[in-house]
Amino acid sequence: MEKFKTLKGENRLLILGIPVLVIIAVAGWAIWRSTATLDDIEARTLAPASVMSLTWEHLLIVVVSAVVVLITAIPLGIVLTRPATQFLSPVVTAIANIGQAAPVIGVIVLLAIWLGFGPPVAILALWFYAFLPVLANVVAGLRGVDSSLVEAARGLSMSPMQVLFKVELPLALPVIMTGVRTSLVLLVGAGAFATFIDAGGLGGLITAGINLYRNPVLISGAVLIAALALAIEWVGRVLEISLTPKGMLK
Repeated sequence: MEKFKTLKGENRLLILGIPVLVIIAVAGWAIWRSTATLDDIEARTLAPASVMSLTWEHLLIVVVSAVVVLITAIPLGIVLTRPATQFLSPVVTAIANIGQAAPVIGVIVLLAIWLGFGPPVAILALWFYAFLPVLANVVAGLRGVDSSLVEAARGLSMSPMQVLFKVELPLALPVIMTGVRTSLVLLVGAGAFATFIDAGGLGGLITAGINLYRNPVLISGAVLIAALALAIEWVGRVLEISLTPKGMLK
């Protein structure tokens, strides 16, 4: 809690403001849903139990994809900054750029044609899409650490692993967490396309609204996905503040 009390400027505003925006968006939607005049199709599609189920599916896909991204991109980024393997960095980054450059819907559909439909394929596609921001920021963060600090740590007889975990990673953490937050928001937005391969999620509201010409359903899906993206970004920001050494907080 001490870290949060010392926050200033933009960080303080975002930490306090994002939850307020999310609450306003969700509460506003809930009030509108309870008072709006909806036809039978809209009422069934926007039933609270149905929306909660779609939200849970969306959140599950995002969380699993994020975990897979983190446990693959962070170790790989560390490896690519070690002297013996850093020559591989351009090759790996180029491959990761393919996933970022390709339209997410194209990646999802191609993988579905190849591997079949369902949540596992959606998670694989989202991992491929959100991998680069974390990888690139891990590499940039570690390379940006002051070399004199690394040399000083080695001069204190620290092992390479101690230097990595006690000096390099803590100093690179703000840059790494920026990539993590970017990846999380990308996953929430791109997760809407999971519905095209029967993986569920809030994207189902958007496609239902388009296919059935029901604007209330379409707008509801967009509002709820935006609120979820803000909530996930806020969680990432809280984790960043919690993990960042106190002296590096702004």
